[in-house]
Amino acid sequence: MLGQDVRRVAELGGHEAIALDRASLDVTDAGAVERMFGELRPDVAINCAAWTDVDGAESAEQAALKLNADAARNVAAAAASVGAAVVLPSTDYVFDGTAEQPYVESDQTNPLSAYGRTKLVGEIEAAAANPRSFVVRTSWLFGSGGRNFVDTMLALAARGEVRVVHDQFGSPTYTAHLADGLLRLATTEDYGVHHMTGDGHCSWYEFAREIFARAGVACEVTPVTTAEFPRPAPRPAYSVLDSEWPRPIRLPDWRDGLRTYLAERRPA
Repeated sequence: MLGQDVRRVAELGGHEAIALDRASLDVTDAGAVERMFGELRPDVAINCAAWTDVDGAESAEQAALKLNADAARNVAAAAASVGAAVVLPSTDYVFDGTAEQPYVESDQTNPLSAYGRTKLVGEIEAAAANPRSFVVRTSWLFGSGGRNFVDTMLALAARGEVRVVHDQFGSPTYTAHLADGLLRLATTEDYGVHHMTGDGHCSWYEFAREIFARAGVACEVTPVTTAEFPRPAPRPAYSVLDSEWPRPIRLPDWRDGLRTYLAERRPA
């Protein structure tokens, strides 16, 4: 989902974008990654490969670690070997959600889930392997080309009623907006950890209501607590992100992203 938008936004910006899918390159194979980078010699590598099944990672943490950490190291190291910078998208789930104000980059991490733990290890591995690394924590992604909360809600609307948790808060982020932000960041030398999400925040319940309202879909949204809607992986209750960088890259409001995405989904 993010990779497709990175390629599209890069090409629109006049960059030569080489997009490699799983069939083209197994990022868990360090030798293969090194050989590919030796052939292509990119200026920047944006590593959108990740294990994103949050609940699935609870019962497959080693598999998630291989993709979220080992592969992150492989790509970062291969980029360093040809003098390239690397951009690694990460997650708000590296935090435990106990804060009462938005998390900034220097705040203490404490992931609750296997997914969060493996992504945090990936952050550390990438930074250690490449001094020109950008780690970009983001959250609640939605966009074309992949499963996301917006599509799930609209698919469930036919039921006439959905139950959505109201006690988890974060910032929905449209992948096209994030892709633009990642590319803008990659032109700087502000190496390190960055937070980059859609502006503003909401609960999943509020997000669902906004989806139906903007889509013009009649569906009742019933708020429930996290305890009433148990999942295999624990989620942070509050994972809103902010940045302490002097000149951070700010993305548009998440509602703007939602409006654009819903327009994309409508058939011509």
